[in-house]
Amino acid sequence: MVQAAGLVTPRSAQDVSTIEATLNYIVDDGTKVFTIVASPGSSDTRSGGTPDPRRVTIHNGRPHAKDFVLDREGFRFVQHDTKVVDFYDEAEIRRVYYLEMEALIKAESGAKRVVVFDHTLRTADDELRESKKIREVVRRVHNDYTEWSAPQRVRDILPDEAEELLKRRFAIIQVWRPIRHPVETYPLAMADAQTLSPNDMIVSERRAPGRIGQTYAIKYNQAHKWFWFPRMRREEAYVFKVFDSEKNGRARWTAHTAFDDPTAPPNARPRESIEIRTLAFF
Repeated sequence: MVQAAGLVTPRSAQDVSTIEATLNYIVDDGTKVFTIVASPGSSDTRSGGTPDPRRVTIHNGRPHAKDFVLDREGFRFVQHDTKVVDFYDEAEIRRVYYLEMEALIKAESGAKRVVVFDHTLRTADDELRESKKIREVVRRVHNDYTEWSAPQRVRDILPDEAEELLKRRFAIIQVWRPIRHPVETYPLAMADAQTLSPNDMIVSERRAPGRIGQTYAIKYNQAHKWFWFPRMRREEAYVFKVFDSEKNGRARWTAHTAFDDPTAPPNARPRESIEIRTLAFF
């Protein structure tokens, strides 16, 4: 049993096997679901669907860290250090981190070619978010690409090669990690891809200046099995799939969300993290 928020030390948080926490799902009420993307430093505006917060059990993945398989559960938890000194230095991220992530995803997925096309810094600290012009944490269950938006991303990024590349298997694989302190607030939870049904996913438009994309909002399903890794550190990362074109039973999507951690210590430091997005070709 986890004690009330503020009474559990960071050490004991790593020792518990499960916690109870609220995850924000959505009810498909027939309305169009969309997000208007704000400029960096501001907050997105979401509309459509009915919020559906659910109290769920989240399993501590640390005792089973070596057991997760990218093509089965949809994610891996890895020990992976980085030579990046300052994650708020855009040039350093592109020069150093992009190459590190390309190598990591090749090693974890077996992809022959990996193209890093985007990264996002996030924080739960409103003042830091505004001053650094970065994004907020995402506190709703979602998957980042759909059957339409994933191949469209290939066409956007590699227009001259896209149609030939789309004849073969490809995936969109992301990497998420803390960038400074261990995660004490709003950690990232992952759902086992084997427990996610296509019927759970609702297309959600993502409207940004000059571009409309799609993600999946997620409906509640009691079959979902959730994992988190308490107090993730800078040298630890998730590698996870948000799309796979192969339809042979392997994991294709990974629902995930930030959540309000009941084991957060008193005066917890706000989470700061980076996620990287890549196209992986096989």
